[in-house]
Amino acid sequence: MELTSTAFIHGGDVPQRFTCEGQDTSPPLTWRDVPDGTKSLALIVDDPDAPDPAAPQRTWVHWVLYDIPPQASGLPEGARPLPEGTRDGMNDWERSGYGGPCPPIGRHRYFFKLYALDTRLSDQHTPKKAALERAMQGHVIGRAELIGTYQKQTAQR
Repeated sequence: MELTSTAFIHGGDVPQRFTCEGQDTSPPLTWRDVPDGTKSLALIVDDPDAPDPAAPQRTWVHWVLYDIPPQASGLPEGARPLPEGTRDGMNDWERSGYGGPCPPIGRHRYFFKLYALDTRLSDQHTPKKAALERAMQGHVIGRAELIGTYQKQTAQR
């Protein structure tokens, strides 16, 4: 599988409009080469550099989506409307939906990870990343990753 965005290249800068300093809307995503036998897709966006890339202490979860239909080929900017049947999980702001990059210090990496699954995970109820990953165990038949970086443009206090 391959995961791309028209907003930034793999390893490139996430544009400000997709961050807390901009409109905080999700970037457009496109994928292809979903494996045969895929029953659903899951998307996890996280930042392993929190709070400081020089001394990371945790992975901050920005977005969790699951039960994305396998025939979907991407998400538009802002991810609305979501493909029919797609369900939201819970991010680390304790809410569903996308929360854009907002690093407190330094340049952080943002991992957009797409998983092809041989099942649907409908029995989940707004799961956090860890619960979704547990439910996905043994069901991942394909994976793609897109990494973007971001450092705040405004003066840090």
